[in-house]
Amino acid sequence: GCYTYFAANGVPPESLTSFTPSIVRKGIALGFAYSAVLNGIIALLFQLRWGMGMLGKSKLTGQIPFWSYILYFPFHLPTILYTYVHHHVGAKKKVQVPAASEVQPGWWVGGIYSYELNKDWGGVIDLTVEFPERCVDNSESYMLKATWDGVPADPVDLEAAAIFAVEAKKWGPVLIHCAHGRGRSTTVMCAALVKAGLFPNWKEAFEKGIKPGRPVCKLNLMMRTALTEWQETYVDSKKKD
Repeated sequence: GCYTYFAANGVPPESLTSFTPSIVRKGIALGFAYSAVLNGIIALLFQLRWGMGMLGKSKLTGQIPFWSYILYFPFHLPTILYTYVHHHVGAKKKVQVPAASEVQPGWWVGGIYSYELNKDWGGVIDLTVEFPERCVDNSESYMLKATWDGVPADPVDLEAAAIFAVEAKKWGPVLIHCAHGRGRSTTVMCAALVKAGLFPNWKEAFEKGIKPGRPVCKLNLMMRTALTEWQETYVDSKKKD
């Protein structure tokens, strides 16, 4: 066998027993180092609001290519595991956040498990960069506005998404979702409800139109700022005209 071969070539057998563990240790160390560097870069991109397309998610189908899972496994794996545990363990503890909630008739805010509802949609707006879309086959139309977790769509994209949502509503209920159905999706829903004429401004849309139907919804400072800029540019300025 290999031990005989190496012994015949002057390689002591005991050196082979230490060689394999050494390679394994180096491989593990390299994996941890790669994970740290990759997640550090992604954390920086979160702050800069850049790089939303780096994971390769398709704007047409919402699918993430296999190479992305291989290349970016240190990001994908914990993200998938955390969201899975958050959703399914919460169900066992009876503190589960609904997969999606109808906040106004025909208007739904949800997370990536919204497909569990088995509903047909007039339109789906997907805010995730990190998960494949699983509702696209049950929807008349699909829009991807991929953003990092906690990062809102900018005012231009909010306007585009709001217009899309109002048009899609003609074909059936509209689902706007992110990972957990809390922040990114709520931001776009605020704009959509105002654009649909259901509320005069995003603050009322949030407090009166969304929060009662899905209490876990929340908006961070970046989201509130984006909505305020959107309101001033695309709603208030037109009233003055």
